[in-house]
Amino acid sequence: MSHSTVPRGTTEAQTPPQDDDGTTGTAKGPVPSGKGGRGPRAKKAGRLPFRIRWRRDRTLILMTVPALLLVLVFNYMPILGNVVAFQDYDPYLSENGFVAIFESPWTGLEQFERIFADSAFWHAVRNTFVLFFLQLVLYFPVPILLALLINSVVRPRVRAVAQAVMYLPHFFSWVLVVTVFMQIFGGAGIIAQTLRRHGYEGFDLMTNPEIFKYLVTAETVWKDAGWGIIVFLAALSSVSSDLYEAAAMDGAGRRRRMWHVTLPALRPVIALLLVLRVGDALTVGFEQLLLQRQAVGVDASEVLDTYVWWNGIRNQDFSYAAAAGLVKGVVGLGLVLTANKVAHLMGEQGVYKK
Repeated sequence: MSHSTVPRGTTEAQTPPQDDDGTTGTAKGPVPSGKGGRGPRAKKAGRLPFRIRWRRDRTLILMTVPALLLVLVFNYMPILGNVVAFQDYDPYLSENGFVAIFESPWTGLEQFERIFADSAFWHAVRNTFVLFFLQLVLYFPVPILLALLINSVVRPRVRAVAQAVMYLPHFFSWVLVVTVFMQIFGGAGIIAQTLRRHGYEGFDLMTNPEIFKYLVTAETVWKDAGWGIIVFLAALSSVSSDLYEAAAMDGAGRRRRMWHVTLPALRPVIALLLVLRVGDALTVGFEQLLLQRQAVGVDASEVLDTYVWWNGIRNQDFSYAAAAGLVKGVVGLGLVLTANKVAHLMGEQGVYKK
């Protein structure tokens, strides 16, 4: 009767493998160094060499080179021109305006002191933030509501037509948008002429400074709401229909399904667009406001972009305008970082991950 050498409580399947000499061990060869038996080669296991990755992705990399060059030339290189904010820049000191930067005298923070002491600058800042908050409250929810409305339409053809009609104004220039509003709400517009024809007094909303901020918001909603609809509809298309079916089986009505399924699916997109909108707070429409500046006056239409344009281009005070633009950029960056931090605290990704 033979006796098994397997310890009690251990099956033969659990017995460690034995070498030819009867000793117990693992695979032959030296044990790799490092924590947990992992060496440098084990850490890089699965990572392809650069030569192979370049051969695999070189087509995609070469396709991105023109876009990177455009961003470098038109977005990053002009940042170097902000140096004139610390100078008394005069482009006529040289035949070349770029060379004039090196010949202009340095003034330090003098331009910034002029800006913060200028009441017109603070008036432009106030108008900018008023328009931003109005557009955030009145414009931002509109694409979400319209996207939910279009998504609830059953017939695909009706959805496609409604989506196309709402998205079409996005391709219009601001000249055309302002002209359309003028033909409707102006003193010689359709509504004013109809009222006069029936014995009522007409009106001209296009030249009323008191309601100008609401008029600008309405123009923005009409022109750009379609773009937001496309974004939110794309997010809604990724929601699984199984979630709606499970919610319906649990007794959830249409409102419940919208509140507990649809809106949570839109939450990351809403957070991302809200962060981008906050970062764009100081840019509320340069061309749109410049076109209507003469009709409503400077007090109602002056924002930071038109302020910079008026002082930099019209008055040729380039250093002053560069300093104002630099202040705007720094504040905008701070708003983006703050809004993105709030998005992280709410559990969303925002513009970039933590």
